[in-house]
Amino acid sequence: MSRENTEEFRAGVRLTNLDQPLFHGAEASKRHLVDYLDAINDHILPALRDRPLSVIRVRPGQQPFMQKNLPKYTPDWVRRTTVWAEASRRDVTYALCDDRRTLLWLANQRAVEYHPTLVCAGTNHMTHLVLDLDPPAGTTFSHTVRAARLVRQALADAGLAGAVKTSGSKGLHVFVPLDDHVEIDDAAAATRALAKRSEQLDPDIATTAFIREDRHNRVFLDSTRSGGATVVAVYSPRARPRLPVSFPVTWDDLDRVVPDDFTISTAVKLLANADPWHACMPKPQLLPADLVEEGHAIPVARVQAMHEGKRRARARRQ
Repeated sequence: MSRENTEEFRAGVRLTNLDQPLFHGAEASKRHLVDYLDAINDHILPALRDRPLSVIRVRPGQQPFMQKNLPKYTPDWVRRTTVWAEASRRDVTYALCDDRRTLLWLANQRAVEYHPTLVCAGTNHMTHLVLDLDPPAGTTFSHTVRAARLVRQALADAGLAGAVKTSGSKGLHVFVPLDDHVEIDDAAAATRALAKRSEQLDPDIATTAFIREDRHNRVFLDSTRSGGATVVAVYSPRARPRLPVSFPVTWDDLDRVVPDDFTISTAVKLLANADPWHACMPKPQLLPADLVEEGHAIPVARVQAMHEGKRRARARRQ
């Protein structure tokens, strides 16, 4: 048997072709991915459990692709949930990655990235409010950190607290755990208001401009992660060179790290049997009424950008 055809069983899951390269630039084999996810399964599973899951897979010789609908060959023991997709007008069957066996099966499918929804299956409320900080190309990580501190100040001014993690790319995610009584529309509105308040603290650093050409080298505060939207899970690898990992960072440590510090090669040792994401996460919170009211008056960024794009297109034609 060649090295690329090696296989083994874990938790009843047949793992195949473990020594195949994962993808060009990964500097890792499929075995490295499986071993990493298995080693941190107790850490990542709480972030995935009961949540409709999309994954990014990388097949040999192909570009990474996002998979939402489970393939027909999925084992019967993989839990799943069906969600109506308004955009495609069809039911989509998502995996619910609730246990080690399912995680290993997904890893064997070369699922590199794990993107759960902010809403658990069978519920109608978001568990977290999320701001996604997207830096412009060519800037240092310190620029993104300055934007994150604006978000933290806006949260504190509203009587709220959040936790921060790297996105696994160049950005940061700020998570605010929500009380069960917060409605989805109110959480989405509060996200828009927090982004706007953060921008107003220093508009030279941060922006809520959805149209890229309007950002002018500022960090984009993406407030569109709400409802059925997904966010890459904490501890999830990313399908990028050297397999970086989305990793929690304390607010005090933000100035002392860079995203490249966290890869599948370093993350296990950094965890050292602890769970920093759980330790950093505040208790669930109710949203201030004034923040929600303010947010309801702010247009949804994506919709506003669509209308503005059409307006600009008409102006160019004229």
